[in-house]
Amino acid sequence: MAEDARPFRSVLYIPASNPRAMEKARDLPADAIIFDLEDAVAAEAKVEARQNLVAALTLGGYGGRVCIARVNGLDTEWGRDDLTALAGVPVDGVLLPKVGDTAVLDQAADILPDIPLWAMMETPAGIRNAGAIAGHRRMAGFVLGTNDLAKDLRCHPGADRLPLMTSLQLCLLAAREAGILCIDGVYNAFRDEDGLRHETMQGRDLGFDGKTLIHPAQIAVANEVFAPSPEEVELARRQIAAWEAAQAEGRGVAVVDGRIVENLHIVTARQTLSRAAAIFGE
Repeated sequence: MAEDARPFRSVLYIPASNPRAMEKARDLPADAIIFDLEDAVAAEAKVEARQNLVAALTLGGYGGRVCIARVNGLDTEWGRDDLTALAGVPVDGVLLPKVGDTAVLDQAADILPDIPLWAMMETPAGIRNAGAIAGHRRMAGFVLGTNDLAKDLRCHPGADRLPLMTSLQLCLLAAREAGILCIDGVYNAFRDEDGLRHETMQGRDLGFDGKTLIHPAQIAVANEVFAPSPEEVELARRQIAAWEAAQAEGRGVAVVDGRIVENLHIVTARQTLSRAAAIFGE
């Protein structure tokens, strides 16, 4: 499935057990919202949370925000009912937890034939099978579950996230090969803006499309870091202009700011302008 043209800089988790938070989310500047029926919802609140979510999505009012529902696993007593309840509801995607192989994707696809599927990549099995999962006919995107992954790997990621780097990059490789989206994991210390900025910049530099967030206070940093800067937009325009001028003169390369510009750089430059247009309307 092709990558979504809409921005996914900031992807905020909202517990579906909290109607007030779901109401406030209609006015938050997040690009996407993951309405959570799984980890953020206690067992005794699962059914009510599902009802809350169906009501909120049916009411709508989320504007251009991408609305994704994270359901409970199909190996739980709630998972199948979660999927069934979402049939016919205006939702942009369904996020399946702890995806380890394509079998669960086939099951979900049979229940929801018309809704894009997303996969939480948060288990060793999922990382090892990332290529097959990304290539599934219904797969729209990966969301990294770095907390669960660190638990299963028994690793202790620091600020550089070195123990997770193999997993992060395997997911990115699989996502890029399949042409689907790939969203970085959460940063837990939501009051630590400097730490959030550092990790968000790392995710951007690795190649992620955006970052999942656990608090609205994190939205501004993610939106800023994952948006093209004015300098990047200006450079992209100059690269395209110089390359087009070189092409008109029969040359295959151009020079901008003392650097060679070839066709591959123009692909990146056009992607930059496309992202800027999606975000800023330019």
